Amino acid sequence: MPPSKPRTPRRRGQHEKAAQEEGLAASYQAVRDAYAEREATFAAVMADRADWDATTRHQRHLAAADAELRRRHPTRQYPPLRSAEPSPATQAQRDELTLTAGAHPRDRPVDRGPAAQHHAFAGKLADRQSLRIPSEDSDYGDLGQAFPPWPIPAAEAILQPPKPEIQPLPQILERTLEPGLGMEVAD
Repeated sequence: MPPSKPRTPRRRGQHEKAAQEEGLAASYQAVRDAYAEREATFAAVMADRADWDATTRHQRHLAAADAELRRRHPTRQYPPLRSAEPSPATQAQRDELTLTAGAHPRDRPVDRGPAAQHHAFAGKLADRQSLRIPSEDSDYGDLGQAFPPWPIPAAEAILQPPKPEIQPLPQILERTLEPGLGMEVAD
């Protein structure tokens, strides 16, 4: 006798329970889709972060140099640096990101959130990286990128002391001077 199929509420005639379970399943599917969409958005945000890191590396090094200059010369007056960072998210914006069962994620406005910030940032970055310096001679073309990516600064100092010469042990020198010593593999 073949195994019997589990009887679902619809097969048992419990239409209300079946409709309730189908609604719950649709809600879970919507939440799954919303989280998959968020995962893709956050992956794009991380890619943007890597682009931002590469693009602003020089400016951040200048800010560190400014901080060091202020630390070394505390009596001098310098104008304060201005931050280009966006303001932190409000509690209402954070609450908006929390999904609950039964709520449809498409009810959120499209013009806010990480996806919209990603598109805005990607547009600004592309605009900045596409700027070219025009040549005075229009037949010549342009002079190159207006904001070229900065090279990664060297981790070591440019001038290095010479590496010390390693002297072999006297026993090694004696063995190399022995007559009849061939190239043998050590046991």
